[in-house]
Formats: sequence, C-alpha cells, structure tokens
Amino acid sequence: MSQEQQALLGSKERSLFSQVVKHYELKQYKKGLKSADQILRKCPKHGDTQAMKALIINALGNTDEAFLICKEALKNAMKSHVCWHVYGLLWRCIKNNEEAIKAYKFALKLEPDSQQILRDLALLQIQMRDYQGYIQSRRTILQSKSPSRQNNSSFRLNWTALAVAQHLAGDLYDAERTLTTCEETLRSMPPRTDNEHSEALLYKNTIIAEAGETERALEHLEAIFKTNLDRTAVMEMRAHYLLRLDRKQEAEKAYRALLDRNSEYRAYYDGLCQARCIADSDIESLKTLYDEYARKNPRGDTARRVPLDFLHGDDFRTAADHYLQRMLHKGVPSTFANIKSLYSDPAKREIVQTLAESYLDGTHTPLANGSAEKQVNGRESSEVKRPLFDISVLYFLAQHYNYHLSRDLTRSMEMIDKAIEAQPKEVNFQMTKARIWKHHGNLQKASEVMEKARSLDERDRYINSKAAKYQLRNNENEAAITNMGKFTRKEAVGGPLGDLMDMQCMWYATEDGEAYVRQGKFGLALKRFTTIYDIFETWQEDQFDFHTFSLRKGQVRAYIDMLKWEDHLREHPFFSRAAISAIKIYIMLHDDPKLARSSNDMNGDLKNMDSNERKKAQKRARKAQEKQEQAEAEKKDASKPASVGTDGEVKKEDPDPQGIRLMQTTEPLVAAMKFLTPLLEYSPKTIEAQQVGFEVFVRRKKYLLALRCLLAAQSIDSSHPLTFEQSIRLRHSLQTLPESLPPKTTETLESEFSAMIPTNADLRQMNSDFLAKNSESAAHVRASLRVRQMLDPKTSDENQKDVIRTLALPSVSLADAVQGLELLKSWGAQSRYQEDYIAAAHERWPEATAFMRTER
Repeated sequence: MSQEQQALLGSKERSLFSQVVKHYELKQYKKGLKSADQILRKCPKHGDTQAMKALIINALGNTDEAFLICKEALKNAMKSHVCWHVYGLLWRCIKNNEEAIKAYKFALKLEPDSQQILRDLALLQIQMRDYQGYIQSRRTILQSKSPSRQNNSSFRLNWTALAVAQHLAGDLYDAERTLTTCEETLRSMPPRTDNEHSEALLYKNTIIAEAGETERALEHLEAIFKTNLDRTAVMEMRAHYLLRLDRKQEAEKAYRALLDRNSEYRAYYDGLCQARCIADSDIESLKTLYDEYARKNPRGDTARRVPLDFLHGDDFRTAADHYLQRMLHKGVPSTFANIKSLYSDPAKREIVQTLAESYLDGTHTPLANGSAEKQVNGRESSEVKRPLFDISVLYFLAQHYNYHLSRDLTRSMEMIDKAIEAQPKEVNFQMTKARIWKHHGNLQKASEVMEKARSLDERDRYINSKAAKYQLRNNENEAAITNMGKFTRKEAVGGPLGDLMDMQCMWYATEDGEAYVRQGKFGLALKRFTTIYDIFETWQEDQFDFHTFSLRKGQVRAYIDMLKWEDHLREHPFFSRAAISAIKIYIMLHDDPKLARSSNDMNGDLKNMDSNERKKAQKRARKAQEKQEQAEAEKKDASKPASVGTDGEVKKEDPDPQGIRLMQTTEPLVAAMKFLTPLLEYSPKTIEAQQVGFEVFVRRKKYLLALRCLLAAQSIDSSHPLTFEQSIRLRHSLQTLPESLPPKTTETLESEFSAMIPTNADLRQMNSDFLAKNSESAAHVRASLRVRQMLDPKTSDENQKDVIRTLALPSVSLADAVQGLELLKSWGAQSRYQEDYIAAAHERWPEATAFMRTER
C-alpha cells in the first residue's frame, strides 16, 4: 500500500487491510470481502481497499463487477500503484495482455522497485514475445537485488531468465556472456549432482553452437563431458559437432559409442554413415555396415529393417525374405506396419507380395528359427488349428491386400476370415476385419466388427477408443459415448463427455463433431469444434505457468523447445481440421439461414423429401427434441450436487450445451473469422484453408482478400479442380457486380487476376475446354458441372445426368461417388436422378452403406 493511502487509514484499518491481502493470498475470499467492507464503511473512497475488493470479487467469478469497482478505485487513487497493478491483473484475467502490460508499466512508474509488478510484467512480455521488453524487465529485476541477499535458486533463475531473453531476441553473444557471468559469480561450485547447473551448462553450449562457433562449442563440451548428468545428450552433441568439423574418425567412434548404448535409433546409423563417408549410392558398404550391427544385436530390428530401404532386386528379395520370415515366425503383429513404407516402390511391393504368397502356399525356403514355431503369443501351438507362422502370414496378407497401394478387398477378407477361424479371439484380427469393411464403405458392419473386437478385451483402452471412433464414423454418437464412459471418471461433472472434454480428448471431439455434421445437427457440431478451439487457447495460456516453473526447475532447453512449439501451435492438424469444418458450417448457415432456426435433430435432407415425409420427419424431430430437453433437465437436476470438481473448484454450468446459440448467430461469416484468421496465419500451405477462406471473403464481398486466397491456392496446387471453379466464380462475380468497386480496388484486382482469367473472358468456353481436358477425372468433372450450373441454370437436367455418368469413369473412387451424391442433393436434384445415381453406385460398390436403399 502506498504511503498516501496508508495515511488515510487508522491503525485498526491498516491491520484490517493486511488481513484482506492475507485472506486473498490464502483464497479465503469471503473473509477477505468482509474485512474489505469493514474498511470501506469507514473510508468509502480508499482506493487500495477498493482495488483488493475488486480482485477478490474477480476471483469469485464476477469480472464485470470487479472492473467497475477497480475503475472507481482508480478515480479515488489515480497515483496508487496497487490500483494500477490490480487493474492490470483484471485485464490479464480476460486475456487482454496488451492492456495489462500498459497498466503494469503505469504501476511501475509509480513504484519502480516493486518486484511483484516487475515479475508480472516480465511474464506477460515473454507470453506476448516482446523480447526487448523482456530483456529490460529481466535486467531490472536482476539489478534490483544484491546477489548477496538472494538464495542460490533465485539468483540462478534471474540470471538464466535474462540469458533466455537475450537468446530469444537473437543476442547470442550477450546470452552466453550472461551465463558465464552467472557461473563466475557463484559463491561455491555446485555439486556434481546439481541438475540445474548441469542443464545450464548444456544450455550455454547450445547457444555457442547456435552462434556458429562449433569448434568452441566442442571445446566447452569436452570440458563438461565427465561431470554432466545428461550423458546421452552430451554424447549426441559431441558426435554432431565432430561431424560438422569434418573430424570423421572421431565422429565415427562417437556414433559407434552411441550405437552401443542404443542400436535401435536410426539417426545414429545415419550419422555413422556420414562419418564413414558412405554415400547413399554405395549399396555394398551400407549393407556391410548394417550386417555388422545385425550380428552384434541378434534381437535388434533396425539393422535388419533399414537395408530394405536401399536394397533392390535379388539383394532386396533375400533381405526381405529373411526379415519377413523372422518376424512372422515370431508372430510380431506390427510386421506389415514396419514395411508398408516400401510399397511406394512398385517392384518392392510386388516382391513382398510374391514372398508372402509363397509362405502361404508353402513353396518358400524355410529358415531355422529355434523354438519360435512352438508358441503362439505365450500359448502352445496345440491350442490352435494352424501353426503360428501360417496364421501370421494370413494376417500379413490381409493387411497387404487392404492397403491402398495393393488393395484387393475380396482377397483381404478371405485371408482375415481364415486367420479368425484359426484364432477367433484375437483382437488384432477382428480390428483388421473392421478396417476392411470400412474400406468397402460399409460403416455399419465396420462398427459392429470393431465393437466385437472391443468385447474380446474390455480392459484395453486402445481398442475401446477404436470402437468408439468407428461408431462415430457410423453416426452412433450415443453408443460411442457409452463406450468411452467405461474409461472415464464416474464422478466427473458432465458425465463421460464432460470428463473427455476436461481431459482435452481432441480426437473424440473432432469425430463427434463431424458425425453431427453428417446428421445435420450443426449446433452440436459447432459446440465440439469450438471446444477444440478453446483447447488450443488453453494450451496457449498454459505456457504462462511454465515461464517461471521451467526456469525454477532448471529445464531451460526443454523450455526453449516448448516456446518454439507454442509459436506454431495452431499448425496442428487437429486445429485446421476443426477450423475448416466449423467454417463450412458457418458458410452453410449464411447461405441458408433457415438451418439456424431448425432443431439439432432436423437433418439436412428435408428439402429432398415430399410434403408428407417432411411433415412426419418434422413431427419426429419435435418429439425427439422434447424428449432430449426433458432428459437434459433431469440430468441437470441429478448432477447439481456434483458441480464441484475433484480439484475443489466450482465448475461453471454450460449455458449452451446443445450449441444453439452458436448456430443461431446473426452474423455467421463474422463468427467464421474466429476460426479463419488463425487458420490462414498458421496453415497458409494447406489448400483447403485457402479454399474456405475464399468462400468466406467472396461472400463478405472482400474481393481482394478472396483473390489472395485464390492465388495462394493456385500456388499450392494449380491443377486442383476447386481452384478452377473458384477462379471462374470470382470472375463471374466481378463481371456481374451491381455497383462498381473503388478504382484502386479494381486496378489491383485486374493487375493480379487478369493473368489468371482475362477481364472479358468467355467463361462458358473456358469451362467447356476445362471439361474436355479433364474428362477422365470425376473431381474435375464435378467442378466443371458446378460452374455450368452457376453460369446457366437451364442446364440443370443435363448436369444431373452428367453427374451420374461420372460413375462409369475407370478412375472414380468410392469417395468420388459419395461426393457426387452430395452434389445432387445440394442441387435439390429430382428424386429419379438421385435414385438412378444410387442404383448405379450400388452396383459398383454393393457393400457401401451410402448407396444402400433403406425401407421407409
């Protein structure tokens, strides 16, 4: 409390103020609020007390009220650093870090020596990646305390923090000098078991190497080699430095020492090959090297597997034969997963298939394998009808023929059925059969078989999750959450789903959301995708706690890696997948606002039904919604006592569990920007991100931004069918504008876009040429038909017929066929065309559930 504020209080009130601070620190908020009110009854305009009251009220969850009280405190005590500090803490609470930094800086002007404000400011600066400001704050903290008054832990933390700030800002020599100064000022040499000191030395070494001084980095590493606790890291860094310095003989010894410690790490083999100057084309030398380590490590895998990558012809056949027989005799389930990367080479794929088929028919030359033949996963072979080797071959071939580069689903099903006949209770076999049904397109059977696999081992979390995933793919959301509930906490608030969201189970949220999209339940889908968005926000915020924790624990290298990872956090496929799906929903809500007014239980196919069917469907949906709301109300009442989590914190009730508010936004394109902005920033090389960006901007009439997305998509894949379609749509939009654009906008558009499509181009002719050029590709044909439908709606019947004709293309896939059906539905195609399409598709993919007729 400032001196001016102290003067306003009597001795009793000053004592009460100390209690307010103590109660807040101990999280005794009610007691703190009571003491603050006692002070304010006597001194109603005491700013510091008002500020502390605001802090307590904010901790109780009333942030808006806390801001009002804090602003009142600032009016009463504008020159109080406490008030400004609290004001910054409130901004920090709502994640407005820019305003929080401004408030902290103003508080520091009033109280320059406040360590707490300095620390809070420094943490926000590193969170915002304001490296120069962070350097200044860390230097001030370091200089504000005499080293003699610091304990060793705080002393090292402050020096290391300054070095980290300089390192991140690119001042490598300053960072090294800071760490050296820290070492020189230590009052006593740390013991050899001091992990923090060991990490600090390795961190200093990485800085020296990063500065390009490899020779000096090696000298420093040699000096700490014997005393450093992270022996593996030191050995790896030493081998790497020797290789960079072209000291090949020493590098070879270093990599051999690493291989003696771990002969299964491929990077060590790569380093050894470089140290011995073995080129990738020197097959004989490479083979000799790996054979040497295969003999040294009889039970090892890497030295036997890696040669399969560079061997060819008869050498490959011999090595693959030895490798496969060895693995199959042992019954290793991951054998196919280990070698499927070889299938990109057609010759190797053919050899592997020939070998495996020879094992099946018994025409191969058997290799001695000890007693491996006598056991089947720990059981005597007498318990099964076939020897282990034969069963392993069947399983391998089932996976081989199920793989997309060697697919023959009929043969694959034949192999897995024989394997299951031999071992009906083997989980892996049932899982593979489920995958085969999935590739057939029969999601119902795939889900049933995967559920059967789960029932064979109910204690295995992996197979349980796999069964839930397949159920979600089959739109069985309730069955999936029931399965997931077998491994969630029973006391969790919100039941199994609440626990999964608390545990940030993103794969489930993603699959659940996509299942709801397929069912037309856009509110629930948006709820799941928003949850994923929030998870990434939480990860972004979670690093705040590590800015102090990692330095205090001395894990500096891991901390630097974490910061670099956080800088690219939203490049993760989970984020882009959820963001793209959410944006597509918002685009649909913009194009058809009626969807936002429909129930979550109304599917997107009502417009394809006749009036009687539509009425029945709507009636069923209303009843289902009423039933769901009643169940939710009962569940809500039953779960009220469990509103406190296991950590003791009160769990806020979700005001919109069905996502209705998200779906009923009045500005869906504005809502889409929440997902689109980080998506374009962090995943600019993802073509689908640029494509959905185009869709949003062209609807918002932001034509320059739409063009930027279109050009980016073209630079990624100029032959993509949607790139052509969107370019035609943009040119058509510009040609049919009701009002002309500003001159500068028009000039910029034409200068960039005219090279792609001239201003007065004949769009219909361009589309005809595109169709003729790409007539064998179903995706390109669909893009051309969409363009033709846009340019001339009178061609609707012909377009629908042409969509049906795409099923006759040799290259058409099951995914192409499903997208074709979706296109017909989006056009509101006549029922006869849809029925003809389904009949033709069913004839080609008889097992695909998408084309199975259901009895109404």
